[in-house]
Amino acid sequence: MSTSSRSETLRARLWFWPAVAGAASALLTLLLTTVRPAPGTAWATAVWPGGQDAASTVLQVVATSIMTATTLTFSLTVVALQLASQQFSPRLLREFARDAKIQAVLAVLVSTFVIALTGLAGMGSEAPLPVLVPALTLVMGLVSAGALVMFLGHIVRSLRVDSMMVAVHEQAAATVAEAYLDYEDRSKEPAPGLPGPEGGTLLRAKRSGFVQAIRPGPLVEACAEHGLFLLLGVRPGDHVTEGTPLGSVWTDDGAPAAAGDVLDEAVAQAVEVGFERTLEHDAALGLRQLTDIAVKAISPSVNDPITAHAIGYCTDLLARLQHRKLGPQQHVDAAGTVRLVTPDRDHRYYLDLVCAPIRRFGAGEPLVLTALLRMLRACAATARDDTQHAQIAHQTELLLQSMDPGLIDSDAEEVREFAGRVHLALSGDLDDAFRDRAGETRSV
Repeated sequence: MSTSSRSETLRARLWFWPAVAGAASALLTLLLTTVRPAPGTAWATAVWPGGQDAASTVLQVVATSIMTATTLTFSLTVVALQLASQQFSPRLLREFARDAKIQAVLAVLVSTFVIALTGLAGMGSEAPLPVLVPALTLVMGLVSAGALVMFLGHIVRSLRVDSMMVAVHEQAAATVAEAYLDYEDRSKEPAPGLPGPEGGTLLRAKRSGFVQAIRPGPLVEACAEHGLFLLLGVRPGDHVTEGTPLGSVWTDDGAPAAAGDVLDEAVAQAVEVGFERTLEHDAALGLRQLTDIAVKAISPSVNDPITAHAIGYCTDLLARLQHRKLGPQQHVDAAGTVRLVTPDRDHRYYLDLVCAPIRRFGAGEPLVLTALLRMLRACAATARDDTQHAQIAHQTELLLQSMDPGLIDSDAEEVREFAGRVHLALSGDLDDAFRDRAGETRSV
């Protein structure tokens, strides 16, 4: 596993940074207990003017109250995770667990408790008072009080669906910018005449799970060393099962390689497989999370079609993707020879990822259908080529076909009118496509 993947995994561990902070605080407190100035020393009196009994009382009070506050914090976090899972999407749990502010608050509370408890153990009735310990405990108690207030405000903001959608959108947008080249950049477009997809020696998965990241470097180096070409068949977000194909390998002359075993170590290093999807290289996960929120909102259990404005965040991500070079990418070695081709998702996949589940679940709600058509109109206005235009038109027709026939004429006509605006945008008539009377074609 790469350094960045380890960092990403640790960020998703709610316990990691609090545990590190607690261990560091215990070590610091043990060191501070060795500083025992003689009674009456000027600097010691300035640091802690009280005596041994006052110091012990402060340590006991802080340890007791901080444990109560920590229990409350953990309880509220669990409630937030449960609410996010049930009402919005279980895929959002990872984002709560890796929330830096929640981890920081827990680290402060755990550190304060450890300092107070370790300080109590280091108190001696006969030895001079380690004045730095009660002083530090007092300061950490005040910091913990502020952190607890900050945590309560943060958890309230975090439970707002808009805050969740903004966080997912920002991470997904960053992944899109990192994973894809600009639309005009054809430097990694696969050259004609490369081997495949038929033939070749199959390279099989050694473990089951989700592909979390693909790092081309180790694969290119291994292929160059052995004179091979690898056509990978999986992408971040795909689920693989042990023994199923990951790709195919050829020799430099285009013949099937004798065996794929020489690449096993490089594949294990480059194709990272885990038990869950991550946003590190998987742009589709952000759209999936936003789509989950929209589908949950229009489900009978929640019945909140307005929350389906998650579609608006999907619109921005789809527009960003339209300005990127999607599809497979080739990777060359130091000599300029193509050694690896990695597949990726295309415009059709991303459009269908958002449109298909929402139009199926929202077929009887004009608010949802018109929101989808607003999205398609915006995509039509920013589309870059005929292929994108064709896919947008296809999704528009699918939406009209899936519309509930039980809608009254007025509602059905409104949906069809929005579909007409999509076609106006596709034809280049953006003025008529976006003009309306009172913002009614832009408002949800």
